[in-house]
Amino acid sequence: MRTTEKIDGYDLSTSDTEEVHVLAVDDSLVDRKVIERLLRISSCKVTAVDSGRRALQYLGLDEEIQKKETNGFDGLKVDLIITDYCMPGMTGYELLKKVKESSAFREIPVVIMSSENVIARIDRCLEEGAEDFIVKPVKLSDVKRIIDYTTTELREGEQREGARARRRGINKRKQREGDDDLSSSPPSTLSSSTSSSPSSSIQSATAPSSPSTLDSPTRRLKMTSSE
Repeated sequence: MRTTEKIDGYDLSTSDTEEVHVLAVDDSLVDRKVIERLLRISSCKVTAVDSGRRALQYLGLDEEIQKKETNGFDGLKVDLIITDYCMPGMTGYELLKKVKESSAFREIPVVIMSSENVIARIDRCLEEGAEDFIVKPVKLSDVKRIIDYTTTELREGEQREGARARRRGINKRKQREGDDDLSSSPPSTLSSSTSSSPSSSIQSATAPSSPSTLDSPTRRLKMTSSE
């Protein structure tokens, strides 16, 4: 099943089976449609915008635009950003820097696309934190490779979070068990140990034992009279 929603003219089509949400940024309509199609073939949810500023607005990182207008973009989860390098207004490199400077989005992988295979440009983007650099035209094999390692990272992140949650649960359970042990611990044996102290033993050993009924003076007198 697929649902379609349009926000400010942008097609935000989603599928129930899609897992990875990709934000695609390209000022060229043709290139944008190509990358959208390749991503959808790879079972991705795609949001496509035509500029770096619109991408920042989508992520909620452009405060100046947010003050002027709101379009419902805020608060949507993004797993991967694919952006063209050469764009008017804000380049893909500048968008990359903005994303990596953000505490909320710095962990999102950013892939740069360019029609020019310039080594210095590639190195510059990779040093700034880009996950990969793709030379246009983008091929399906490029997209599948990117999605594969993005999916792997997402799965590993979920596993790490699940492990942390399990550890927290174990620690809480141990803490509760420790509290229960303390509340149900037997009373102190201080009094019993005190009563059985060496001094008490000496006193009981030296104290005269009470006479038996046979040895009492009254009993001896009766026996003598009867004889």
